[in-house]
Amino acid sequence: MKIAIVGTGYVGLVTATCLAEVGLNLICVDVDEAKIEKLKKGISPIYEPGLNDMLQQNIKKGRLIFTTSLAEVMPEVDVLFSAVGTPPDEDGSADLQYVLDVARTIGANMQKYALVITKSTVPVGTAKLVSNAVQQELDKRGARIEFDVASNPEFLREGDAINDFMKPDRIVCGVSSAKAQKILEKIYAPFILNGHPVIFTDIASAEMIKYAANAMLATRISFMNDIANLCEIVGADVNMVRKGIGSDTRIGSKFLYAGVGYGGSCFPKDVKALIKTADGYGYTLEILKAVEKVNDKQKIVLFNKLNKYFQGDLKGKHIALLGLAFRPNTDDMREAPALSLIEKLNEAGCSIYAYDPVAMEESKRKIGNVVHYCKDLYETLKNADAMLLVTEWTEFRILDLKKVKSLMKNAVIFDGRNIYNEQEMKDNGIVYFCIGKKSK
Repeated sequence: MKIAIVGTGYVGLVTATCLAEVGLNLICVDVDEAKIEKLKKGISPIYEPGLNDMLQQNIKKGRLIFTTSLAEVMPEVDVLFSAVGTPPDEDGSADLQYVLDVARTIGANMQKYALVITKSTVPVGTAKLVSNAVQQELDKRGARIEFDVASNPEFLREGDAINDFMKPDRIVCGVSSAKAQKILEKIYAPFILNGHPVIFTDIASAEMIKYAANAMLATRISFMNDIANLCEIVGADVNMVRKGIGSDTRIGSKFLYAGVGYGGSCFPKDVKALIKTADGYGYTLEILKAVEKVNDKQKIVLFNKLNKYFQGDLKGKHIALLGLAFRPNTDDMREAPALSLIEKLNEAGCSIYAYDPVAMEESKRKIGNVVHYCKDLYETLKNADAMLLVTEWTEFRILDLKKVKSLMKNAVIFDGRNIYNEQEMKDNGIVYFCIGKKSK
């Protein structure tokens, strides 16, 4: 079985590498020549713990090969995963131009039956568009070749993607034929043998499952952040509230941590796309619109606390920012709360000194030198008027508080992830603010 994966971004590369790890041979296709040349040398274009080593091992074993030409490999391909980007369009809907470009290339070059599997996150109805695009190209050629389209959405958390792929909660496959189901069962046989459930659905349901899952998780985050803000007003402690409601088996404890909002490549984009899908059918997703609104406000909650503490006088203040990536163990800054925070701090005239273990190069690419980049967290604190914890990297979890106190001009910490102990801060003469609890 010849398998190709188009798109060597986050989803495509992790999928290809992990499938190679269980013994499959894959051809990885991408139009970016520079990226493909690096991949041929075993250099991953993304930061993901464990990926680089697994990539290099499978290249050495001959299970992964890379090319820029889908047209050249298409005649020999039996299965093709489409994992190209679906960035948000200007109105928030998913831009399907790359998905459909792949479909047209398939139709123009296929010589035998192929199963086309959409791995990208796409709106309900995309499979029909893909099928039509393939068929139109076949019709232009006068070719009568059978094919199937399937949906196989990914559920990967950046920073933990290898574990998520190799030990999945579930594998969702949307199919419209017994033949397509049999092929997917063969691909995922190693996972089935290890007891990981494969759920077969119709294609529309599989497309919806991905969006609904991310929308639910985003809803839990925004719900808890809204509750956290109310906790501060009424004098409750959101950490205790989280434990209390999380112990209810109907609710569970995951995604109930208050913080500075969600970001990344999935939640913001998918929530917007699902809202736009509903709008297109004349239905309004009121809850998800509220989820977006709460999240936008939460991204600047630390700025509001900082501004209140300094009574609106932030001009010239030295602010230490810990964390730039939207979450730990990734360099991804798409929709990162740090970006909204930096924008507000700059507008207020602050001098921002930032440190992130892996995302500083990405930050320079994204926003340039609007902040001062530091070599470690303690360098950011020299003469700082305040420290803002934005991303909960492991190395930020235990601070030398005496050193922190001695370095800072004004020892005040705003903890956007609730990872520090308030009493320890107080014992070391540090003023401390967190999320969802009134400071004493």
